[in-house]
Order: sequence, then structure tokens, then C-alpha cells
Amino acid sequence: MANSGNGDTHRNDTRLDDLTAGAPRARHPDLGGPVSPAYLIDFHPKRIAHFFTDVLIIGGGLAGLRAANAVGDVPTVVVTKDRLRESNSNYAQGGIASVWDAEDCFEDHVRDTLRAGINLCHRDVVDFVVREAPGHVEELMDWGTRFDRREGQLMLGREGGHSHQRIIHALGDATGKEIMRAVIEQTRALPNVQIWEQAFTIDLLSDKERCYGAIIARQDQPPILLWAKQTILCTGGCGQVYRETTNPQVATGDGHAIAFRAGAKLRDMEFMQFHPTVLYIAGSSRTLVTEAIRGAGAHLIDSNHHRFMADYDPQRMELAPRDVVSQSIVKQMEKTSHPCVYLSLQHMDAQQVHREFPGFTAACQKFGLDPSRDPIPVRPGAHYMIGGVQVDVDGRTSLPGLWAAGEVTSSGLHGANRLASNSLLEGLVFGARAGELASREARSQPDDFRALPIVSQHSPSANEPLDIVDIRNAVQSLMWRLVGVERAQERLLEALQVIRGYARYVLPHRFDSSDGWELQNLLTVSHLMTEASLARTESRGVHMRTDYPTVDDTHWRKHLTFSFDVPSSNASN
Repeated sequence: MANSGNGDTHRNDTRLDDLTAGAPRARHPDLGGPVSPAYLIDFHPKRIAHFFTDVLIIGGGLAGLRAANAVGDVPTVVVTKDRLRESNSNYAQGGIASVWDAEDCFEDHVRDTLRAGINLCHRDVVDFVVREAPGHVEELMDWGTRFDRREGQLMLGREGGHSHQRIIHALGDATGKEIMRAVIEQTRALPNVQIWEQAFTIDLLSDKERCYGAIIARQDQPPILLWAKQTILCTGGCGQVYRETTNPQVATGDGHAIAFRAGAKLRDMEFMQFHPTVLYIAGSSRTLVTEAIRGAGAHLIDSNHHRFMADYDPQRMELAPRDVVSQSIVKQMEKTSHPCVYLSLQHMDAQQVHREFPGFTAACQKFGLDPSRDPIPVRPGAHYMIGGVQVDVDGRTSLPGLWAAGEVTSSGLHGANRLASNSLLEGLVFGARAGELASREARSQPDDFRALPIVSQHSPSANEPLDIVDIRNAVQSLMWRLVGVERAQERLLEALQVIRGYARYVLPHRFDSSDGWELQNLLTVSHLMTEASLARTESRGVHMRTDYPTVDDTHWRKHLTFSFDVPSSNASN
């Protein structure tokens, strides 16, 4: 039986391969080989260095570091492929959603989250996370996080989809940066935790029955086998799958791909959340324009200065959930044949805008724009991956020995659309839970240095030179054009054909650098996302099918689950 978002219980035993042909398996008949090899490199266990620890945490964002702070005195290694600061957590401009005001309550926060998730949230998970929020905010303050205050009291903002003022910010629009500063200091002080920066996780060590650690390539050194009693995956998102994204360069879906190759179940891969407002300056990097600006009163207008959200969601206007606003913007861009829409702040107090949103103001000024005077060009961009490694309320994956937390997961919190500012909260709650329970399990396991059941992989190498940058750009453009905010069967089939074409020669290739491994991960994730988008023949939350424009609770109030060997479909649970 399955417990779905609104508490109804039902069963659905339909398999994914009954719903769509060619679902991801270990092999595709038209690929002539595996969708993805078990390991991206060849190695012999007697000709490679080994390192042992009790707990391995892969990822140095908020979820990973919160996990590290929950392991107690257990020997732990945190690996991150860049510097600790390079994560989606650090760039989060929004805040943490937490019931704090006397007029707010847990039930309202739960209700707002369920409503945004369109009947795919797991109510027990939502209730658990929402009730944990105030305690984690207090903990961050104890660790030195400087949240914004007015007259000694926490300032509470409101963002799209929220019914109350409950968004807690730091440094105006730099909440993630300030939280990460405090948490990094807390983690670096732990004597039992080693932090390996610029260490790329190539793959998990797995026999498809259990996870035993990972294959790690540290900067300018040969790969090593890092054995761990328990492994926690906190690698973040995959926004770099798309040409237009708010994500940093490191967000290439590595965790999704390595978990898939290791045999863990992935779920809801069709649900990528697009942030409605990304600063759009041709030729420049894309900068997130925080939701809080609309929460403070900014209007969305089109190229004709028409405030168009009244045409799509007249009650909530600019404060509608992100999926509604993003889809409305795309439709308005099509109507006006204009490449963007605009944020209008001219009616707002200029000093307030500069004071509360210094990062946004500075980003605009770099391009000669003054938010108090000029309309600010914006358009949607890939922002937050809702789908990922399936975990339960404790952070356990389907693969023994492997845990996961944060954006790399499908936890049941977000459903089909993430409510604004629930992401940092999710990373804190699940990171703490996974760290505590994984370390408890590791503590109960004896040290055992006998040979473990991992065999070396020797596949025929395909090592003709490939233009990694060119292929990556092509995949990102393809995904943005065909698997973006709006989707349809004809475009999804075209995307699938092209991705499979790339996969035939890129996935078997044996690279020796992170650029190549990232490309292989991006292809694997793109493939899964496209398959899932093709399979879900309805529109729900962030998944918009123009050929199936309505929600279909009769057939599709369920999850799509993928694993390396067996694809399946099941009801919400």
C-alpha cells in the first residue's frame, strides 16, 4: 500500500516498461551496450592505493557538512570536487522556511508544501521536516549564523506559495553564503573529520548489493579506492544539464549518475524546477534573482509593460508557486515574441531595495542597470532538481551502506514542485538524520580489512579524442530546447534519439579527467530525465506537457522509479 500526498491510500502495480518503451535498463537494444558502464574507469585492486574510514560523505554543501557535524566521534572523510564554497547551498539567495511567527503554525507550512507539490508529497515526510525546522534555525544561530534582524527580532519574509511570513534570511539575499560560512567553521573544528577538497568522486564501490565506499581522484594524483563502512551521498543538483541555469559549474548530476551505476533506485527524474527569475543579459553568466524580491512587492511585466501574471493567476499574481510563474513567463515570451520579461521595482522604496537586496543591486549595476529606475530583464532557468536518489525519512537509499541527503535525493518532501526556501531546510534535516544514523551503524560494524567483493572492470577502451566542451554545449542546448519548461512527445523523442547517439560513443570512452567524467554523468542524467518526461503523460507541477496539459490523478498520482537493472512504476509512498 502507498501513502500519497493528501493521505489517501491506494495501490498501483503498473511497471514503467508497460507505460513506455525503452525505459532505462542495464542495456538498451538500440545502444548496443550499457546505458552506463558500472565504472567509468578501469582499475585493478592490487595496483591502486586504498584508504579506509568509517563514514564517507560525498559532497561539501549544506547537507554534507550538516551530516559531518552529526557523526559524533566516528572517523569521517568529507570529499568535495571543488572548494567547500562551491555548492548550490552557498549560492542560495533565498532563506530557510520555518514557522517562527506567533500567527503561523506547522499545519499551515505543511499545507503550503503539500499544495505546491500537487499530490505527490509524502505527508509524513513533510510533517517531520516542517516540525524540525525551528530547532535547526536555533542550532545555526548557536553556530554563529547572523540572520537578519530588526529591533532584535528575526526578520521574516514571504515568498511564492507561502501563506505566512516565515522566510528567514541572512545578509539580505546571501543566506546560503552566511550559513555555509558558519557551518564550514563548525565542521573544520571537528578532530575526527578530514576534508578533502578538489577530490572528484568517479564512482561508488558497489557490487549492486551494497555500497563499500567510492573511487576518488584527488587533484593531480592517481585514483584511489576509499573504503567506508557507511557512505552518505550529498552531491547536490544537476542544473548544468541545461544551457540556462542558476547552478554553479560543479552541479553536473554526479551523485545521480554514480548512484544509478551503483544500483540505487532513482525517482521523479522528470521534475526539474525552473526558477522564474534569472537575470538575463546576453553573453553574461546567469544570476539568480531571489524570490524574496517578488515577495517584497516587485511586479512582473512584459515588453509592453503589461503586468501579465493577472492573466494567469489573478489571486496569487507574482506570489504563485515557481512552476506557475515560470510557465506563465514562457507563455508571455511566446505571445510577445520577446526573449525575456522584466521585473519592475520602480514603485518600491529605492533605499529598501538597496538595503534588503544588496547582491541583486550589485549584479544589476555591473550591467548599468538601476533596479529603482530600470526594468530588469529576467527569464526562467534550471534551478533545483526535485528528483534523485530515493530515500526514506531516515535518509536510507535502496542500496545498503548508502545514505543520501539534500538535492541529490527524492525524499518525498517536494512532490512535483518545491516550495520556495524548503531546500536549505531539507539539507539540514536529512543531513543531520543521515549523519547520525549512518555513524551509529558504522560504530556497530567491526573493522574488517579482508578483501571485499569488488572486482576490477576491464572493458574495451574507446579512446579516440573527443571534443568534450563541444559535446557538453550541445547536450545543454538540446535539453534546454526540447526538455525545458514546456515539453511534448515529438520534442522528447527527438531529444532521446540525439542523447542515445552521443551515448553510443561517449559512455564507453575511458577518460582520465573530471571534464570527461562530468560529461558522461550529464549524459546519463539527461537520458533518465528525458525518459521520465516522455513516460509521464500529464502535466504536474514543474513537469509541463503541452500535449497533456492537465493533471491526471487517475493514472499518474504515482512515482516513476529507475534503477540500473529494473525500471518500475509505483504509487506515492
